[in-house]
This record gives sequence, C-alpha cells and structure tokens, in this order.
Amino acid sequence: MSDACCHLEGEPSSPHGPKRNILWTVLVLNLIMFFVEGISGWLAQSNALMADALDMLGDATIYGFSLFVIQLAPIWRTRSGILKATIMSIFAFGILGSAIYRVYYHVVPVASAMGIVGGLALAINLFCAYLLLRFRDDDVNMRSAWLCSRNDVLANLGVLAAAAGVAWTGSHWPDLAVGAAIAGLILHSSLGIFKDAGVEMENHQNNRHAANK
Repeated sequence: MSDACCHLEGEPSSPHGPKRNILWTVLVLNLIMFFVEGISGWLAQSNALMADALDMLGDATIYGFSLFVIQLAPIWRTRSGILKATIMSIFAFGILGSAIYRVYYHVVPVASAMGIVGGLALAINLFCAYLLLRFRDDDVNMRSAWLCSRNDVLANLGVLAAAAGVAWTGSHWPDLAVGAAIAGLILHSSLGIFKDAGVEMENHQNNRHAANK
C-alpha cells in the first residue's frame, strides 16, 4: 500500500505529467467530436463534415500513440511519429475517395447542420490547440499532436466556409472542395512529420555510431 501511495505521489511531479494530462484531455474531446461530426455528417450528407470526423478519429488515434510512447526512449517517439504520419496519409486518401463518390451521385448536404456542428467543433479544437501549443517544439511526438490539433482548427473553418457556400449556391461543390482541401492539409502535415521523423532517426543513428566509437 505504501509503495502504491508513493507511486501516486510521484506521478504529478513526473516531467511528462502535464503532457500526459493534456493528451488525455484532447483525446477524449476528439473522440466525442468524432461521433458528433460523423453522425451529423452522415445525416446531413456532408463530405466536409465526414472528412473532419475522419480527421478527428485519426487525431484521437495519434493522441493515443503519443500517450503510449511519451515515457519511452526518444527513438520510440520518433518511430511513433512515422506511424502517425502513415495513419494521417491513409485518412487523407480516404477523404478524397469520399469526395469522388459524392461528385458522382451529386449529393447536396444540409448547410444548417454543417454550420452548427462545425462551429461546435471549432470551439473545442481551438481549446485543444491552446493546450498543446506550449509543447509543440519538445519533440516529434508532441509536434505531431499539435499539428493535428492545428489542422482541426483549419478544417473546422473550412467546414463553416463550405456551409456558407452550400447555403448560398445550393450546390454540393463548396462542400466537396473543402473536403478535398482538408485531405490536402492532412497529407501535407503527414509529409512534414515524415520529414521531421527522418531527421530525428538520422540523429539517433549518428549518436549511436558516436557512442560505439
């Protein structure tokens, strides 16, 4: 019992304690918004909302990986960054596939639902981005988490723009264009994470060679 108490007392003083708490917070918020946006996007037939929902699910997965590797050796955090970038790329291509489907079937979304849900998601993601901001330069693990949160804010602004465009034109093209733009943003960020992770992997290898000498 005393050992358990000592462990609990030492946890808040861990250097990774604040990061862990913030990652848990943004993980839970992203999972909640994934279900809200996913259900709303399906009912409203909105490619932009569905794209944002898939982005939320991908981000929740990424935050989960970040929590898992936060206390492991730096090399594992770098490897996690590569895995997370791969997940982001897969979701980006999935969003593009959904856009192609909606172009073919000429599905016009419900603009009012897009505006309401997009506004709620924007408020939550601004809060998440603020929480992650001070840790964005710590390592590739936290940088990838912050990039996901920043992308969410930009995607939410895009959803609101798409809602206004659909309401104004009565066409599905603003919704499809924003969905494709979200996919491009996710893909661009994943390439950036691949690049950062590659640099860190090279640094790890150089340090290992120097230590062996």
